Order: sequence, then structure tokens, then C-alpha cells
Amino acid sequence: MKLVTMRYLILLIAFFSCNKEDIVVDVKPDPAYKITKNISYNGVSVNIIIDKPEGNEFDVLMVFHGTVDFDNLILQAAENTLNVFKGLLNNKNLMIISVAYPEENLLFGENIQHCEAALLWLKNNAQSEIGVEVKKIFLAGHSQGGYLVTRLNTMHQTNGVIANAPGPLNLLYRCGLEENGQAPNSQQCTLLRNYYGTTTENPNAYFERSLLNFTNGFKSDILFVQGLNDSPIQMQSWPIFKDDLINCNSCQDIQFLELEGLGHNALFNSPQAKTEFNTFINSR
Repeated sequence: MKLVTMRYLILLIAFFSCNKEDIVVDVKPDPAYKITKNISYNGVSVNIIIDKPEGNEFDVLMVFHGTVDFDNLILQAAENTLNVFKGLLNNKNLMIISVAYPEENLLFGENIQHCEAALLWLKNNAQSEIGVEVKKIFLAGHSQGGYLVTRLNTMHQTNGVIANAPGPLNLLYRCGLEENGQAPNSQQCTLLRNYYGTTTENPNAYFERSLLNFTNGFKSDILFVQGLNDSPIQMQSWPIFKDDLINCNSCQDIQFLELEGLGHNALFNSPQAKTEFNTFINSR
């Protein structure tokens, strides 16, 4: 018994007297994963898809899909959007979060609350809930997703925002065309008409939800990408929207990349757009 005790003491003395530099601790970084998670912030819930590289400390790109009429399709839309933005990134060490915001049976623009909840969750709760330290945050969106990130930029500061073909720019114009039979009916305009009446009966209600009504007070730098062969509805309002932004006195830096010969998906189909996208992120 005394012999065992003596050997134990010798081992303890040897351990504590050794040089700390000689101790090698094999600590592996947190593994990469891709999950779908329902998050909640201030009582508003939304699904997100998290694509996390190996590690636990990241800059984050939060992305927003375009219009999907039915909510049973939004997770796939969020997945597709995550993949196309991931394909643009030269830096593969960013964590990407794709927000599966709802649309069905909501008046256009009401889902801004779900997008805001996702952003605030990332800022304030991500570390405690998924063990990730968030450094820089960038927002990016396509079409209606571009509309939403532009609006978020009037609400909360991030490290930068990218909006591809954001819209609808002018719901008053777009829904008026539908009422006159000059454009196919959409769920978005039908819901607004059922709630507010026609564009001639209540024009202010339509304009207040248009992106043309959100052209000041940008809290972060923003890059707009617009293909100049986009739909006539988009291009009718684009010069007005651009002029309003150029004249903004309460905005951070605004950049425009207009691409000839490209349409609604210009950001994803242009090597120049990919370069500008990465330059914008890497310079902030």
C-alpha cells in the first residue's frame, strides 16, 4: 500500500513539474454542418437553413430568396438561394444562413417582421443557441429578397447589403396593370386589392408598401445589382428608384452595378457581378 502511494506521488510531482510547452492538447475545431432550424425572436418565429463551416467563429452572410407563392415551397427556395450565393463566394469560410420567410396569405411586405427576427436572432442569440461567435454580418437578397434586405437596411446596421433586382419597386404601377388586364394577376396584388380596394381607390396604401417608399435612411453600405434586360415592369421604375437613392442625404455608401444584356438573375450570371460581389464583402 505504501509502495502504491509513493508511486502515485512521484507521478503527480512529475506531471506538475513538467514544462507546459511540452504538453500537447489535441483540440479539434467544431465540425461543419448544415441544418434547418426554427428560431424565434420577440415572439416572431421563422425557419432558417444554417450552413456552418468547420470552426466556431465566423463572418456571416444571411440570404433571402425571391417570391414563392406557396409556403410549402419556401424551404426549397431558401435551399436554392443558399446554394447560388454560396457559389458566388470566393471565401468559403463564411457561415451562410438562408431565411425561409413566409409569403402565403400575407399582405406584401408583412414578412419583414420574420426577416427582422432572423437578423436580430443572429445578432443577439446565435452564440448562446448554436455556440457560434458572429463577427461581421452581411445581408444579400434576390428579387423580393432584395426588397427585404433593402428595407432591413433602413432598420438595422450590418457590415453591408447586396440586393439583386430588388422589387417590386412600385406596387401602385404593377397592380394597376393587373387591374387593367395588362399584366397577369398575382397573389400579391390580389391580396392587396381585397384588403385595400383598387389602386385608384387607395393609391397610398400601395405606394407605402413599394420599395420606392424606402429610399432613405440606409444604415449600412449597399450594392444594387440590376440587369438592364429585366422585365418592363421592373425597368419602368428602376431609373426613378436609382435617382431617389442618388439623392439620398441620409444613406451610407450606395453602389450600382447595371449590366447590359442580362435580366432578373444578373448577379448569378455575370463574372463581373461575381467579382463586384466579393470585392464588396472583402472590403468591409
